[in-house]
Formats: sequence, C-alpha cells, structure tokens
Amino acid sequence: MFEFEKIKQELEKVESVLKADSRAIYAFETKIELSRDEFIENQIQKICKDIDSNLRARVYQEFKGVGPLDSLITDEDITEIMINSYDQIWFEKKGEIFKSTDSFLNSITYSNFLNRVLGESKQVVTLDNPQAQGVFKGFRLQYIDRALSPDSVKICLRRHPESPWTFQKLLENKWCNQEELGLLSQLIKNKENFLVIGGTGTGKTSFLSACLQSLNINERVVIIEDTSELKVSNQLSIKLLTREGGQSQLKDYKQSDLLKISLRLRPDRIVIGEIRGEEAKDFLLALATGHGGSFGSLHASHPLQALIRLEMLVQMGAPQWGLMAIRRLIQLSLQYIVVIERNNLGQRLFKGLYKISSLEETGFTLEACYSK
Repeated sequence: MFEFEKIKQELEKVESVLKADSRAIYAFETKIELSRDEFIENQIQKICKDIDSNLRARVYQEFKGVGPLDSLITDEDITEIMINSYDQIWFEKKGEIFKSTDSFLNSITYSNFLNRVLGESKQVVTLDNPQAQGVFKGFRLQYIDRALSPDSVKICLRRHPESPWTFQKLLENKWCNQEELGLLSQLIKNKENFLVIGGTGTGKTSFLSACLQSLNINERVVIIEDTSELKVSNQLSIKLLTREGGQSQLKDYKQSDLLKISLRLRPDRIVIGEIRGEEAKDFLLALATGHGGSFGSLHASHPLQALIRLEMLVQMGAPQWGLMAIRRLIQLSLQYIVVIERNNLGQRLFKGLYKISSLEETGFTLEACYSK
C-alpha cells in the first residue's frame, strides 16, 4: 500500500488540474489540447507505466470504474455495501459488518464515482429531490445527497441475488426446519392472505421471493414494488413499479395507484414488496374483494406491533375511517402473520406463525400456530 500512497500523491496533482478549466489541461500538456477523458487516460498511463499490473488496475478503477468497491461487488457473499464518505466504506458479509481497508483516493474521485452511479442507474438528484432509488451493478441503490446529509453523499447498495430464493434454499441455509417449511407451504397451498414481518435486514424479501417461486405456473401474480427486487414466478405474471416524476412534468405513480391498476389486470394473487404508507388501505381493500393467497411485507418485530402499525398506515390513506372499521377490514383481509428475525450471529431465521383469530373491543386476538 505504500506504493499506492505515492501514486495517490501523483494523482492528486492530476485532480488539481482537472478542477481548473479546460485551458489548464492545455497548459499542463503544453502543446496538445486534450478532452477530459483523454487527459485522464494520458496521465494514468504515465504514472502507472512501471508499476504492478494489479495496482495499475486499481488506479484505473479509481477513475473509470467503482474504485475500492471492485472487490466488494464481485464477492457474492457480500450482501450490502454502505458508503458514508470517500474514506468510510462498510459492508455486510455473511451477516457480519466489516469496515473496508480500502477507500477512494479523495473526495474528488468519490464525486466522479457518484456521477457514474447516477448515470448508470439513470437517476437524477436535485435540491428539490435530494435522494434517489434505483439499481446499480445488480444492487438496489439508495442515494442520499448533501441536501439531506451535509458532510458527504451517502450510498447504500443491497445485493439482488442472481438466482431467486426458494423454499429448498431456505431449508438448506437452516432458515427453517422441515416441519416449519410444511406450515409455510400450507399457507401458499390454501391461498391464505398473510403479512411477513421483521426488522431491517432480516430477509423479508428473500422469503417473499421463495413464496413466489413455489406458486403454480398457471397462477397470474401482479407484483407491486418501489424498487425491483422480486422476480416474477412465471411468464403469466407481471410486475408494476412506482414512478417519481421529480423535476419533470411526469405524473407520480405510487403503490396505492398501482394497486388500483392491478385489479384490472386479472390477478390471482397480489404481492406487494413492502407496505410503508397509504397503500395499506388499498392493499387490504383488494384482499377483501377476493385475490386469496396474496401477501406482502411490513417492518415490525412482533405481530401485535405489526397490526398497530398497519392500522396507522391505513389511517394515512383513509383519515375519515374509524378505528373499528379499520380493524374489521384487517380481519376480513388478513389471516396470518409470518415473523422472521436475524439473531446475534447474523443468521436470518423463521421465528413464528400467528393466526388472526378474532377481533374484540380491545383489539385483535392472535393464535400462535408456531413460535420459537
């Protein structure tokens, strides 16, 4: 790394030239006027001509690729990459969090990398809309600009698995045992409506994916998501994604809008990646009119907590409704709650299955079908 530190010093001189106007590039080259890309290529070749090929590749990654993320992105055991600044990169590997020993050269090369991220993911951030969600290098992207994080731009990348999760894969990873898998398979077979709950990073999306892959090939599923993570289970099924108009004149399409559209697409089941707002009302209304076997996920750690949160989200979409009316809608629409967790070792596990058995004046009564 000592050699790379010396190279960094040379590259910082190049960066200082790039910060100036185009005449500085001309002056630096004395007689030959170059474009920005040609200038970078020219200087990198000069600096790297006598160094090790691996180190040369790393320098090229700094200016033209993903810099210190190259080894992280290609490591399939890494499920999440979190960048707090150019010299603070963290990643999750097999459920544990580590800090990367590598970093970007400086804030300038980090800024160049950010431009490449936005360009490749086809996202735009502005002062009015200082965040973006998309897909970058097969990862789900969450981008937070300086308007919301003044010290530095923040990025979080969550890996999309190339092959979707299945019940068999969950079993092999000791997510559950054979008995538990049988209980969960019955939910799908009997076309029960259910919610999957758990905290951040517990594997809710992985379980939803496994449920989708267990469906019959002649079942038409409409999947609704903010960011594309779930894979359709067959050629008959389709996916709808939300859209934010941002600075353009394009109309926004929220999950609640897509739920209304989905009812005209002849779904056998409706699957929503994550319920987080007023779409809770439209999801429950859709389930109450049929579409058995539908499911979605919700951030919560306990079934009763999930139901309280669901009540509050429905009120966002229907503030004129009374609490008892909302609870009756939930009772009509949902039958079960699947709870998953991540333990202290980082393992994602099935924790319990609960049935919404009745509605009393004081609230819901839950029956623990299975609980660890």
